[in-house]
Amino acid sequence: MTSTPRTYTFDCANPAALAAFWSAVTGRPVDQSPNEYVAAIGMWPRVKDDMAFLFLAVPEPKTAKNRFHLDLETDDRAAEVARLVELGATHVADHDEWGISWSVLTDPEGNEFCIADAH
Repeated sequence: MTSTPRTYTFDCANPAALAAFWSAVTGRPVDQSPNEYVAAIGMWPRVKDDMAFLFLAVPEPKTAKNRFHLDLETDDRAAEVARLVELGATHVADHDEWGISWSVLTDPEGNEFCIADAH
C-alpha cells in the first residue's frame, strides 16, 4: 500500500484572491467554489494525475517560514520571476548551489515557493 499526492493545501485569509494568483501562476482555471471559505484549482471536477490546489480560509495569519513548499521550474527564470512579481509575488532571494539555480518568492499571503531553471 502507498499514498498518492493529491492536493497542495494553503491556509489563507482570502481563498478567492489566492486561488486567482495561483491560477495566473500555473495557467489553470479556478474551480467553481461551493462557498467563500474555500477555493480550488483542479478539484471540482478532479483532473486525473494533476495536483490540485486547495485554499482554505483560516482566522490566523501566517507567522513563520514554510516547512513544506512548492518548487516550480521554467525555461526563463528571470522572465518568470518578473511575471510573478507583477502578479503580486515578492522576490526574496536567488540561489545557485549544487548545480541548480533558483529564486525564492512569496505569494501574496507570504507563502514561500521556488522557481528553478529547467533541467
